[in-house]
Amino acid sequence: MIRTLSSPTVRPDGNDVVFAVSRPDVEDNRYRSSLWRLDLRDKDATPVRLTRSTYDSSPVYSPGGTHLAFLRGSKDGPPQLHVIPADGGEPRKLTDQPLGVSQPSWSKDGDKIAYVARVPEAGRYGTDKDIKPDAEAPRLIEHSAYLSDGLGYVLDRPAKLWVVDVSMLPSDDDASADELPASLQLTTGNGDDDQPRFIDGGRRVAFISARNARGTWRPDTLVSDVCSVDLRGKSFRRHTDGTSSVGSMDVTSSGDIVYGAGDLGPSKQDFVARNPVLRRLDRATPLTDAETDHLACAPALLADDTVIAAFEHRGDTVVRSLPGDTVLLEGNVSVSALAAAADVVVAVADTRASYSELFVGPVTGPLTQRTDFGRHLTGTAAPIQPEELDTTAADGYPVHGWLFRPSSTPRRKAGHPVVLMIHGGPYTQYSGNLFDEAQVLAGAGYAVVMGNPRGGSGYGATHGRVLKDAVGTVDVADLTALLDHALAAPDLDEDRVGVQGGSYGGLMTTWLVGHSDRFTAAISERAVNAWDSFAGTSDIGWFFGEEYSGAYQVEQSPLTWADNITTPTMIIHSERDFRCPLEQGQRLFARLKRNNVPTRLLVFPGEGHELSRAGQPRHRVARFEHILDWWSEHLGS
Repeated sequence: MIRTLSSPTVRPDGNDVVFAVSRPDVEDNRYRSSLWRLDLRDKDATPVRLTRSTYDSSPVYSPGGTHLAFLRGSKDGPPQLHVIPADGGEPRKLTDQPLGVSQPSWSKDGDKIAYVARVPEAGRYGTDKDIKPDAEAPRLIEHSAYLSDGLGYVLDRPAKLWVVDVSMLPSDDDASADELPASLQLTTGNGDDDQPRFIDGGRRVAFISARNARGTWRPDTLVSDVCSVDLRGKSFRRHTDGTSSVGSMDVTSSGDIVYGAGDLGPSKQDFVARNPVLRRLDRATPLTDAETDHLACAPALLADDTVIAAFEHRGDTVVRSLPGDTVLLEGNVSVSALAAAADVVVAVADTRASYSELFVGPVTGPLTQRTDFGRHLTGTAAPIQPEELDTTAADGYPVHGWLFRPSSTPRRKAGHPVVLMIHGGPYTQYSGNLFDEAQVLAGAGYAVVMGNPRGGSGYGATHGRVLKDAVGTVDVADLTALLDHALAAPDLDEDRVGVQGGSYGGLMTTWLVGHSDRFTAAISERAVNAWDSFAGTSDIGWFFGEEYSGAYQVEQSPLTWADNITTPTMIIHSERDFRCPLEQGQRLFARLKRNNVPTRLLVFPGEGHELSRAGQPRHRVARFEHILDWWSEHLGS
């Protein structure tokens, strides 16, 4: 029974926190999500359910703490903006946008809510009921960035800012009480506008967008800026200098804009392992360091201009207050969301025993765990705890990871079969905290080895940037060293070793079996196998391969070495994966079949790159069933 927490919002007086709780429903093949509240005044309080709908998410307290804005969807419809009295009552629907609503944000006086909604081109996406999707007009594409994984085409449905005035809502007994209020569209034209925040005393709305100083959209660029318009959608301003990639932005109660921006180098396209730096607008001194501080999620802001931020560190997360660098939370936690108000800080974090819990404390720290949603798991099977691994590669570089050792007794004297698991990214990190992939395999009797080779995050930007133009070199050295170190354990079987990974991890899986015959079998999932076609099919292909492999794209494509593969290899892909498109798996499958290598191609309909994390619940279960069948066939069980 997996429970995942998200979107915490603290009441401005610090008395409680509201958050979303979701869980997969395999029988209904959907995710159920509702809002919950935790009383922060009572240290013994437990969370209580606030809404009974099963499609509620993204709660945001009004500045006065009297109301909550949130998103409510339906089984057949996209999420729409609703508002509910904070102490309970019937939610009021505020929008009916054809493609739904996201990112609600209150004005300081609580009179208005800004939000983001995609504006579909006329005749597309169901705007004309007489025109079916396959009968829509052709798309004339002129730009490289026209796709987005998990969404599809984007140029004909740009994300725009809207605002609705909630102070003018009629009373419940008014004849027009059930009518939707009018929303005003603040931004128009091409390109996406995101993360609206009211500034300048509520007279303007700031947002993140790729626009020049005159407000014109700039296509095919990684550069984005903090921009703003007034409440008429006029008087455009660009607040940052048009040289970096702004990824997050928020506003303090005193009106200061705090944003995170990553340097893109002279080419304005070199994103590899460049950590965004937190800054206050119009202040020269940065709040974080580009080398050591890799943000794990968007920061939270307090009334005294204190910034609360979470940073990846050696597979875990450290929460600090800035300036001053007071540590509020550290240890075996992976923080995914932060919220703060009054002098209270709330973090959503995975732990060794739970997929999500709330950690709460004062701004001076420490944060302590206040929920126990992990109890839904331990009632059936206690999570297997990892053993930390530290070793060195052949060149003396330190390598860090974990071993998930099955709790069962090996069926053979030689020991447990082993699976080397490789993360995606590559600039991300594995953690020793609860992870369904590791738990399922270890629970089935496989020892799981996983770690963070060079190229990953959490060990400094230099650790990540060393993989630029070097895919298949130092990362291989680190993975090999970690696996060899784990195999020194007497209860692991060095003659039954599999390798598995997705995305970049899929690339590395294909690479390893193309350069070694040490693995008994492999599973290459949603992989990049060939940089040449990746550049023409992936939503990020127009820049990603060039920056990671540059002039070495042929040599650093696993497909170049595919004729060397003799290892039985299963390929898993999704039909609507626009990040690592299906053709990447199809090309590898065709090559292996031609060479008579034992192989299977498992294709999931309707899914994108995030299948293993956010796909349909039944597909996620089916994926594990196929993976376990493959390992049972080739490694035993």
